[in-house]
Amino acid sequence: MRGPATAEAALRRVATLVARQAPQGEIFGALGEELTGLLGAGTRSAILHLPDDSSTAVVVGGEGLPTGVPMDAALLAEANKLTARVLRERRPVRHDEPAPPRGDDDKAKERLVRSTVCCPLVVQGRPWGAVLVARLAPDPFPPETEGCLSQFGELVAIAIANAQASAEGRRLFEEQSALRRVATLVAEGAPPSAVLDAVVVEVAQLLGAAQVGLARYESGPEISVLAMRGHDSSLVRTGMRLPLKGDNLSSRVLQSGSSARFDHRREGQGRLSEVVRGNDISISVGAPIFVDGALWGMIGASWKGADRPPQDAEERLTQFAQLVDTAIANADTRAKLTASRARVLSAGDEARRRVVRDLHDGAQQRLVHAIIALKLTQRAVDEDPERVKALLAEALSHAEQGNEDLRELAHGILPSVLTRGGLRSGVDSIVSRLDLPVDVDVTRTRLPPDIEASAYFVVAEALTNIVKHARAKSAQVVAVLDDDRLRLEVHDDGIGAANPEGPGLTGIADRVAALGGSLHIDSPPKMGTVLVAEVPLAT
Repeated sequence: MRGPATAEAALRRVATLVARQAPQGEIFGALGEELTGLLGAGTRSAILHLPDDSSTAVVVGGEGLPTGVPMDAALLAEANKLTARVLRERRPVRHDEPAPPRGDDDKAKERLVRSTVCCPLVVQGRPWGAVLVARLAPDPFPPETEGCLSQFGELVAIAIANAQASAEGRRLFEEQSALRRVATLVAEGAPPSAVLDAVVVEVAQLLGAAQVGLARYESGPEISVLAMRGHDSSLVRTGMRLPLKGDNLSSRVLQSGSSARFDHRREGQGRLSEVVRGNDISISVGAPIFVDGALWGMIGASWKGADRPPQDAEERLTQFAQLVDTAIANADTRAKLTASRARVLSAGDEARRRVVRDLHDGAQQRLVHAIIALKLTQRAVDEDPERVKALLAEALSHAEQGNEDLRELAHGILPSVLTRGGLRSGVDSIVSRLDLPVDVDVTRTRLPPDIEASAYFVVAEALTNIVKHARAKSAQVVAVLDDDRLRLEVHDDGIGAANPEGPGLTGIADRVAALGGSLHIDSPPKMGTVLVAEVPLAT
């Protein structure tokens, strides 16, 4: 081995490359040259990486060897013999073979690995691999080789850490950019299908996955394929339903409600596993999608052959699953709001038709009869004075009944007691007409007209439902102001089990939603029903 000055100069040259963050390949190549120059002819050197899920070292740099290929048989045997040990003990290890017997073929001696020294590479506190030098010469490496190799190993570890930090920065930037693109689609209210398609594309590019699929859990049990990328369309396609029977990634995510990793080479059964293996998939990672707190579906990414998912694939996949959650929830909210508005419009149209029908069949007919009776009276004044009294009585009766019909119709639209006395007076008028004891605790504070009207009709509809369906013995109405909200409660002691999807409660929900409020219904069987509506006063 050359002298200390030569070794120091070699270290400085490699350290300079590390300091200016030269490309990793350039640093590794320079290291091989410097070690060969220091340790003499016949020296072979390599940077070895031992992946977490592998027991075999892989060359990432070395004299005469391209990056990322297995070593030749002799050096590979030495590497696998020493790498695991040095990473476990975290110190340099030497292995010297006995000197070959005299008289052996000299050329054969040159092909023998006489001495090997291996130094651990610990990057950011974690075992990463090793620096290995092997001597194809009659004499072993000198005793100071371990110390020299350790110094070079520290520089290599710094270079690897720098490269990882740079790669991590790029990865984070790419990941945030991908998440931002999907989040923008969600914020803009893009259709769920567009969001799902964007998610599978971004995940495939970001994680380097051969296939990405997004599916919804159905009853059966089955899953529906909603979006996919990289799949063989002859085996699986969008819209297809697949059974969940057997052990597979989708069933594991469903059972655990958490992310999972699945090795298809060693495990799996059922139709889904057959489809996956037919696509030549080796490993898959899946993350659950929750919508409104309930498990809705999953997103899965798969890798083929010897490719492996990133260590944090589950965590990164979960971030996209959360965006899907938001997109679906937003779409569901928009759909419900659209349906609610449609019902409100339909109810308004029906109310207008009912007003027209009631006017035509009720008050209008009464007034027509009154007019006819008055005209006959006018003729009878001269022709038949005896009939005048009877005709006037008939006309008066029709006019009075028509007036009563108009009053009842107006009461159904918006009762005058409400416009004059507010919500408390309106609720009292409702209760006074019911054959049911109702305890009333309603604020007398005047509210905005639209709030008073909606609250009045909520109470009216709720009490009507109680009388018709609840078999209740009593009820209670409470309306209180809480900061800038009106809290409205209607209780009964009836049979419970009210159907929130029924027309009565759906109409109440639509009316509350139209004011930007919320409705909660608690109706356990045989325990009565509690309806709670909260409406903001500023609409």
